[in-house]
Amino acid sequence: RSNPYPASLLRDSVRRYLQLPADQTVLILHAKVAQKSYGNEKRFFCPPPCVYLSGPGWKLKQEQIKARDLGEAGFRVCGYMGLDSMGSSLMETQKLSFEEQPDAKGFSSAKALYISDTDKRKHFRLVLKLFFSNGQEIGTFHSKLIKVISKPSQKKQSLKNTDLCISSGSKVSLFNRLRSQTVSTRYLSVEGGAFIASARQWAAFTLHLADERCARSEFPLREGYIRYGSVVQLVCTATGVTLPPLIIRKVMKQYAMLDVDEPISQLHKCAFQFQGSDRMYLCLSTEKVIQFQASPCPKEANRELLNDGSCWTIISTETVEYTFSESLTCIRQPVSPVPLIAALQLTGGGDVAMLEVQGEYFHAHLKVWFGDVEAETMYRSPKSLVCVVPDVSAFGSDWRWLRYPITVPLLLIRDDGLIYSSSFTFTYTPEQSCLPGQQVLSDVPQDSDKLLDSIHQEFTRTNFHLFMQT
Repeated sequence: RSNPYPASLLRDSVRRYLQLPADQTVLILHAKVAQKSYGNEKRFFCPPPCVYLSGPGWKLKQEQIKARDLGEAGFRVCGYMGLDSMGSSLMETQKLSFEEQPDAKGFSSAKALYISDTDKRKHFRLVLKLFFSNGQEIGTFHSKLIKVISKPSQKKQSLKNTDLCISSGSKVSLFNRLRSQTVSTRYLSVEGGAFIASARQWAAFTLHLADERCARSEFPLREGYIRYGSVVQLVCTATGVTLPPLIIRKVMKQYAMLDVDEPISQLHKCAFQFQGSDRMYLCLSTEKVIQFQASPCPKEANRELLNDGSCWTIISTETVEYTFSESLTCIRQPVSPVPLIAALQLTGGGDVAMLEVQGEYFHAHLKVWFGDVEAETMYRSPKSLVCVVPDVSAFGSDWRWLRYPITVPLLLIRDDGLIYSSSFTFTYTPEQSCLPGQQVLSDVPQDSDKLLDSIHQEFTRTNFHLFMQT
């Protein structure tokens, strides 16, 4: 890939992007484990892998395609999803058609994917290939690793085997099947700020472990693995909508077990009792989420009888997000591999500070940019890039005398001008000797430029901070 832009033109384009980002985001949601199918049966992945397309860049791309007289039909996004061992045969993958939602996001799900018993792997990835309907390839995107299990574990889980345990702060999905029928599957979701039971879409929830000794309004969070009998809180990762504190109970043959204290495992049946209530449980009624009052068992005080709608299956989920922007280019090459930044490591100081960018899917055609300033970048491996931190003076004369911290976004830009944004930022921080509010001499002699330059470099090149926005 050759760079079609002169350096100054590319920098101007990056500045325009920073003022009005036109990102295109591909979000893949999927379960962390998959149950293997045996013989002729097909245990479809549940919840089904979902793909969301968001960001203003898709609309901009549509206008570019229209400008080439390809019409509306040429812009429609379609795709194929399959397992990473299936090769390129489209017969072995599921076709995805995207529909636009009220929030302008494109949505599709792969409801008919499964892994057969002939596949002996213990882990695999999903592969998503996206195209425009005019045949132009957008790119190839991978899920995170998915663990293969034969069936839900019925044994009491040991914390020595944490693969299947669910920890506080992790993401989960909840679904319900009335009378164990696949066609009646409903997923706990959020719509319009309210909890619903959806047959089409599912939400990922962060499952937090609470400290029962504190007041309910405070709800301090704790670390550790979730056990039955614990007080938890479910927070929707997309909207932040939260359910009240709940006590998670083990379900056996439609009974909530009140005296079970063991770690929760993948695909276990569980129920959620509202803390402080009189046997009230989280329940679905068609597409509504309601409260259901369980019946006590006179002969067994440690059990409460539930209805079908109060019995949920719990499973851990993963999310992977790819963001890129073609706003500076009209390229026809695929945007993949889309790099993912996971961490930053700063080393050195003085005249040369080095930043190691750690993550996945890196290649030799990437450059690290600090805002609109390109950094000298060295490719180390698919998981590591190293760059020289630019001096703060590279951001222009306005920053010549740095008196307060400035923060710039961290970007990766491909040789042909394709931009990959990230949630990471880099902050330049002045030394204590030059903080806001201190007086600066206005009559600095002209012949003192060299001295001032050296002082400037001393306090601007030695103090840096790395941040990731949450």
